[in-house]
Amino acid sequence: MTRQHPLIGITGNYGEKGCELADGYYLSVLRAGGTPVAIPPHDNREALLSLLDSLDGIVLSGGGDINPLLLGEEPLPLLHSVCPQRDAAELFLVREAFHRQIPMLGICRGIQMMAAALGGKVYQDISLSPTRCKGEGDVRPLLKHSQDMPRQFASHTVSIQEGSLLHNILGVETLPVNSFHHQAVSEAGLHLRVSAQSPDGIIEAVESAEHKALLGVQWHPECFILGGDETMMPIFRWLTDEARTFAQARHIHENAIILDSHCDTPMFFTDNSKENIEMFGTRSDKVLVNLPKMTEGRLDASIMVAYLPQGERTEEAYRTVTARTDLLLTQIEEIVEANSDRVGLAETKDDILRLKAQGRKAVLRGIENGYAIGHDLHLLEHFKQRGIVYMTLCHNGDNDICDSARGNAEHGGLSPFGREVVQEMNRLGILVDMSHAAETSFYDALELSTVPIVCSHSSARALCDHPRNLTDDQMRALAKRDGVAQTTVYQGFLRTDGTATIVDAVDHLCHAARVMGVEHVGLGTDFDGDGGVPGLADASEVINFTRHLLHRHFSEEDIRLIMGGNFLRAMETCNRLKSK
Repeated sequence: MTRQHPLIGITGNYGEKGCELADGYYLSVLRAGGTPVAIPPHDNREALLSLLDSLDGIVLSGGGDINPLLLGEEPLPLLHSVCPQRDAAELFLVREAFHRQIPMLGICRGIQMMAAALGGKVYQDISLSPTRCKGEGDVRPLLKHSQDMPRQFASHTVSIQEGSLLHNILGVETLPVNSFHHQAVSEAGLHLRVSAQSPDGIIEAVESAEHKALLGVQWHPECFILGGDETMMPIFRWLTDEARTFAQARHIHENAIILDSHCDTPMFFTDNSKENIEMFGTRSDKVLVNLPKMTEGRLDASIMVAYLPQGERTEEAYRTVTARTDLLLTQIEEIVEANSDRVGLAETKDDILRLKAQGRKAVLRGIENGYAIGHDLHLLEHFKQRGIVYMTLCHNGDNDICDSARGNAEHGGLSPFGREVVQEMNRLGILVDMSHAAETSFYDALELSTVPIVCSHSSARALCDHPRNLTDDQMRALAKRDGVAQTTVYQGFLRTDGTATIVDAVDHLCHAARVMGVEHVGLGTDFDGDGGVPGLADASEVINFTRHLLHRHFSEEDIRLIMGGNFLRAMETCNRLKSK
């Protein structure tokens, strides 16, 4: 069961008597329907990480200046007192909460801490900023940003960007705010964008640039409730609503199998086994899928494929590509074995459930491009024994099995050998994956196969006209045969113009669900194969996809199917019917 009153952690200030927390913070959270809990300033990272496992949201409260040394700067004369007991701990807390997709609201110092932790910059004193009024060339004098009046009254206004998250929350473009600061965000950084400014150009609010639940404001909205003014309560209700959604997403991930049906992480393996093991076992930036990122995103299972680019079709080339496939599968086994306390190999749903119960992640194996078997049907049994659950029949280019969506229509669909391949895969219990295939190949395989086929990483052509995507007719035909189409997050398959984001990925999945039914869709990210968009950029952000599905009003049962249940059903059916 998810909590009706989400648990909201509020960072405490460090005062003369130890940890301090002003009334407005916890009273505003309570009024908004949350359960506040104070986070005292300390640097015990293990305890902070343990706390993050239970929090549904975070308020970063106000307080002293940020130590410039932590931001790579030397202190300037206008710097006020710093709070070293808080600084390093909160930088760590924000970054780790960000990796885990936990909703955050930063207030005053809190907005500055969010920016500092996520790649932005902070003025040590706003008098050092060349502030200008937007649209005019003259330098404008600073407003008084540290007012002397009671805290529940406003002293200046801010302009809110139309269409921003903050605009959607408050419904106004101009807002009177209070103001008690001399530092401010100077640059929002890569992950945040500016959504409000004061008339002198000071940044007054930032929010996620990646469709995440992140918001920071420079004023003190918690003070208004102390005077009976509920103007700012929508901000706290937004936080508690997002925290409630996050708690629901986490509940789903805890009680269902969350599976990504396609990632290309083995593409980044080298001949150095130690390097591969290190890359998978730690939070390396070299790959989008590794154990820490799977843990942060609460991803239970990932199908890692041995990807083979289409090459020459000669006997020598076939020997080389088969050996390459074996090497990649061996390397997958090596990284799993070296991290066996946290991950295990899986071939079935029962394997994944067993590993999940043990607190371990699951890695499944696949092959991307039937080029791996050349023209030797017997190699299918060899690779089945090596544990593959599916084989993508082709990639970008025709091969001996079938025509590719990016090929020359050599066979007019499946070749005679390709028909034998599909039948043998049915016999062995290997899923037939038709991502990358030409429409003719797709329909041939669909008609021939005695078990459901899958498209492990294919989006909707109706939304992005690319030959790699599935038409609505293909989707309907696939659903009639109980197959599944796994939406992918490769930029070029989501939009033909502009930058795709997680919103586009969800749009594609929603379209597929409307055409096929929710029982026939899922997620195949293509991480480490150029897949990944803002908001769903690596395995740590998979739970953000679930959050967006909840915002689109999918039920928990629907999401269990989408995030793994449908693909696992196809796997089970394939295994059950393999000898028939």
